[in-house]
Amino acid sequence: MRRGELRVAILSIEGTNCDEELYLALKALGARPEIVHLKQLEHRDVEPARFRTLEDYQVALFPGGFSAGDYVRAGAIFAARVRAAIGPQLEAFVRSGRLVGGLCNGFQVLTELGLLPGRPGGHLGPPEAALFANASGHFECRPTFVAWDSGNFAALSHLPRGSRFQFPSAHGEGQLVLAGPPGEKLRALESAGQVLFRWVAPDGGAATYPWNPNGSVGDVAGLTNPEGNVFGLMPHPERNFFRAQAPDWTRSGGAEGPSDGHRFLDAMLRQAERTG
Repeated sequence: MRRGELRVAILSIEGTNCDEELYLALKALGARPEIVHLKQLEHRDVEPARFRTLEDYQVALFPGGFSAGDYVRAGAIFAARVRAAIGPQLEAFVRSGRLVGGLCNGFQVLTELGLLPGRPGGHLGPPEAALFANASGHFECRPTFVAWDSGNFAALSHLPRGSRFQFPSAHGEGQLVLAGPPGEKLRALESAGQVLFRWVAPDGGAATYPWNPNGSVGDVAGLTNPEGNVFGLMPHPERNFFRAQAPDWTRSGGAEGPSDGHRFLDAMLRQAERTG
């Protein structure tokens, strides 16, 4: 499928607030993004001309923000509404091999749905992980670095393990906690290639605080499902899309052009082209 034919649904409800940034980034990359409110997929309280189904799209993304005010738990209400309204549609979308992604609050939504770390077959289910309050007890908002862990996310398979990306972080509940005996689930995810990114220091070394901004087990900053077509990450690639958005832009001479978020989102779309 050609890039200009690639339709991307950016799913939103009340409180998501990174929809427009993600839309503009994907538009700049030549795709056909659309911000789709959940009610459009429910066919409720909107004009029939605005009805949509997931089948209309090749990629579905859950953006960052504070969906439903992050009441109960971050992402829990959005996930509950998705499960009730379009659960079977979403399961079929995942089983088809199309890409589903979550950024920050979207990662929280996907864990609440049980799609991350996930079970073989793309079924929704009880959460097997949670994104708890940051270990610091604070909302953490700063530039952060992640390293590609050479897992099963085909979009980045062309990169050597340890390739670094600088993505901004902005979250209060990003500490990944896994169900089961300490360490056992993490080792299983590592063996299955489901660790997408790990927090690292700017030089690629160990991510002590603040470079691991939340205290996540194993410095995990992102995960995929067993098949590799559902992914989630806590930092925001859409917020470092152009070089002018990078924190070192003026110090590096003010060069124009793409930045690390462009690199990641372009790779994701190239994978969608291959599977679409």
